[in-house]
Amino acid sequence: MAVQSINVMRARELIESGEVEVIDVRDPHEWLAGHLEVARHVPLTRLRTGAKSYLNRDNVIFVCAAGVRSNMAAQLAVSAGLTQVYNLAGGTKAWVAAGHALVKPARQAVG
Repeated sequence: MAVQSINVMRARELIESGEVEVIDVRDPHEWLAGHLEVARHVPLTRLRTGAKSYLNRDNVIFVCAAGVRSNMAAQLAVSAGLTQVYNLAGGTKAWVAAGHALVKPARQAVG
């Protein structure tokens, strides 16, 4: 199965259905600046070193800033055996441009 490129509207539909997992493959500093609320952070560099250990289910939407790195991640997922794989075209930039919010992770308490 090939990677399916989807737009923000379709991504929201899938997310709201509860049937997909969202994986953000951006670098840590990008994740900290804001991400989709339901996303799990797995940087592309980690996926490259062992995609199967981070991908525990089918029906995954990969997200990055513009859609390039997430497409690479989606290709890795297909190579790892996943069959329902999506790439958010335009990434978080398209998500925000469509009027949807990003959330920032809560600061961890020190001590």
